[in-house]
Amino acid sequence: MSDRFEGKVAAVTGAAGGIGRAAAQRFADDGADVVLIDLDGTAIEETVAAVERAGRQAHVIAADVTKPHEVRGYVESTRERFGRLDYFFNNAGILGPVAGLFDYLEEQFDQVLAVNVKGVWLGMREVAPLMAENGGGVIVNTASIAGLQGTPTLFAYGASKHAVVGMTKSAAMALVGQSIRVNAVCPAVIDTPMGAELERGSSPDAPELAREAMQAANLMGRYGTPEEIAALVAFLCSDDASFINGAIYPIDGGGTATRRA
Repeated sequence: MSDRFEGKVAAVTGAAGGIGRAAAQRFADDGADVVLIDLDGTAIEETVAAVERAGRQAHVIAADVTKPHEVRGYVESTRERFGRLDYFFNNAGILGPVAGLFDYLEEQFDQVLAVNVKGVWLGMREVAPLMAENGGGVIVNTASIAGLQGTPTLFAYGASKHAVVGMTKSAAMALVGQSIRVNAVCPAVIDTPMGAELERGSSPDAPELAREAMQAANLMGRYGTPEEIAALVAFLCSDDASFINGAIYPIDGGGTATRRA
């Protein structure tokens, strides 16, 4: 597509599919070598192929983003392979049960927060020093429109994404002195396996009806695509976004525009 990331290195967590795969491909298409991080390093072949088709290097690391030593491990592996990290798409996350305040089991709640909150925090904490060594960089966190409004049937997920929004703003303040910008993208339902999981959780007997209802509720009448999210992530990492820091970007087909204040 372009060479705007030529000579740069990007890392993507949750890179095996969905938004992570699309972002990895977009980084490669724009000239970056890409570190591909996912819990299961064997399920990532399609992402590797996409990066290599663009003529870029793909470095695969299997890691659990909730475990500090494994997060440090993917950062050290990146340092050993490339000696730098310019862009970090802090994307790994889980939906958790479609359940409300009184319906969560404690271990389910803890798991959602471990991946979606602790994993994001650990990622920022560990990649920042490597970025700073080479003069700075950009971190983009995956939040959600669930982090901008109430989500009574996605109680833990909504709580976790509100936390990502807050951490993004705080990290932008903490890292600006090291020339690291931190922003977040807030997708609505995207046409990914997680979107399908939400459909099944919302309507186990007729997920296709849940899909129709969620699409109809969107101002544009459809789900977003992973490639549309990837395009925003690439923009936020680019020099075109050099004065954007601590920003929270809904990318939701106008979904938040239709919410009452």
